[in-house]
Amino acid sequence: MKKTLLFIGLLMMMLFTAACSDQKDETKAKEGDSKKSDEVSGEMHFYTSQPEEDAQALVDAFNKKYPDVTVNVFRSGTEEVMNKIQAENKAGDIQADVLLVADAVTFESLKKDDLLLNYKSDEAASIPEEFVDSDGAYAGTKVMATALIVNKKKVEKPEASWKVLTDGKSKEESIMPSPLYSGAAAYNLGVFTRNADFGWDFYEKLNQNGTAVVQGNGAVLKSVAGGEKSYGMIVDFLAARAEKDGSPVELIYPEEGVPVITEPIGILKNTKQEKAAKLFVDFVLSEEGQNLAAEIGYTPIRKGIKAPDGLKSIEEIKVLEAPVKELFENRDQDKEEFGKLFKAS
Repeated sequence: MKKTLLFIGLLMMMLFTAACSDQKDETKAKEGDSKKSDEVSGEMHFYTSQPEEDAQALVDAFNKKYPDVTVNVFRSGTEEVMNKIQAENKAGDIQADVLLVADAVTFESLKKDDLLLNYKSDEAASIPEEFVDSDGAYAGTKVMATALIVNKKKVEKPEASWKVLTDGKSKEESIMPSPLYSGAAAYNLGVFTRNADFGWDFYEKLNQNGTAVVQGNGAVLKSVAGGEKSYGMIVDFLAARAEKDGSPVELIYPEEGVPVITEPIGILKNTKQEKAAKLFVDFVLSEEGQNLAAEIGYTPIRKGIKAPDGLKSIEEIKVLEAPVKELFENRDQDKEEFGKLFKAS
């Protein structure tokens, strides 16, 4: 009898201890869930030159991981995004928390003005070193080459050369984005004019051949795909995407080489959402973020992730280059010269 009572007593103690333990674990779980949901929240401003639908896809994917962060997107061409930031800076209140625009030269100007937060994301370890700022002010997010787009209905046998844009046969049949609006175009201008095989002579010939100048790459695509023009100078992913969707265009990488930008991402120094901004940068550079970039149609910059069909990886491209510092120091002068040549197109 005593043994039975003792057994019952021990059993009740064990059940009570287990119940208390379960209750503690449940409380900790609830606290953990609460902590996780409260880990990052608030309103963050994201300024970018990405196409609107691509920027939204990025924000939507980020919000699946961090649903309590409201991301407000301002989207325009790189030059207009920069004008907005500069105007806000003069007013003493930059609204942007995170910036993702065309090229490293743009970020160098912000770095010089001490407007960027130095943040060395752990995810940047998988990005080629040459595309990551040594101080952590910015890091490349993708590989984007500027190449040729051709209307296949108007051109039967397109030549893989930039010379087609200056050939008399293509007079009034070519189009390109304006360096006064597009950051990629501004970068291209700096690179081409500092390359011995092109120089300013290339742009003078483009002008003489009646090359049309429009604001951005999207307008170039529309014009060539619609048959208004036969040739265009365009960032490769837009042409590849259109070709995949059945548009009568072809993407061609000229044999002389192509300028390449990396659409860097960085955090503004005065951000009021530093934690959320860092998590956003981490996500963009992460394997998940880079796979998303590939799904959308970009060539990822992270090692080990394959480029989408129709695009060439950085290893397959002959890259035309110029010193970033020289491009940065001469960008305003380059754009001024372009404006005079093309009458501020």
